[in-house]
Amino acid sequence: MTRLTVVCENNAGPAYGILGEHGFSVLVERDGGSFLFDTGQGRTIMHNAGCLKKDLSRINRVVLSHGHYDHTGGLKQVVQQCGPTDIFCHPGVFVERFSTAKKDGQTTYRTAGMPFARTELEALGARFVFNTACTEIEKGVYLSGEVPRVNTFEKEDSRLKVRTDAGYVQDSVPDDQCLVLESAQGLVVILGCAHSGVINTLNHIAARFPGQSVHTLIGGTHIGFLDDALIEQTIQALKEFPLQKIGVSHCTGLAPAMRLMQAFGDRFFFATAGSSLEIV
Repeated sequence: MTRLTVVCENNAGPAYGILGEHGFSVLVERDGGSFLFDTGQGRTIMHNAGCLKKDLSRINRVVLSHGHYDHTGGLKQVVQQCGPTDIFCHPGVFVERFSTAKKDGQTTYRTAGMPFARTELEALGARFVFNTACTEIEKGVYLSGEVPRVNTFEKEDSRLKVRTDAGYVQDSVPDDQCLVLESAQGLVVILGCAHSGVINTLNHIAARFPGQSVHTLIGGTHIGFLDDALIEQTIQALKEFPLQKIGVSHCTGLAPAMRLMQAFGDRFFFATAGSSLEIV
């Protein structure tokens, strides 16, 4: 049996004392041990783990979906807590990143990348294991690798930038990955933000795992910035997959989440901080 527990998320869930933050982290507990997928922004991970009675010193690895601060900000605390450990991620997680906002005709740039240098984390015992292709990181557990951007309706978030010698340019977040767990019920896909597009991601998984259907989808879908027509197109495409559970969170947005709840009925749930799910 596998248990997924959302440790960090924008909204606080059912457990007593849980706090919300703009970020995402899931604790994956399996018979062979436990590990973290993402570490949130860093403001609530230790507090929430304590409320949930989860001992992060016992995890045996960390997996990162991509290099944004709201998924990597708790990494230093986690490594300090658990000691030397492997960190599985794409080599692009250390790229300097920014998010933009416009006010009164002016564009401002805010740092949005990993808040720690690689050398700082390695000095604490972090051992980075990089991948770009779909990779099995332990038996029945896979990192998707880079997700091809194939369809025409899933758009890049124009607010996200990287800085080059020529100035700020669009950040396509090529390091975006998801986690895939094999189970008796089918595949479980855990998204960080799905910057590659949730449909692109699911199609990529379908191609890498022929004959296996996705049973559960959980995490951030990054559709909150899309217009209504594109959200509807995404929902219609999601219906083509035999999903039995869909738990959205973080960057999905409240209004799109409500549309997903209408579309999927009792298969839908909010993956808030403190929520958990058992998979056989």
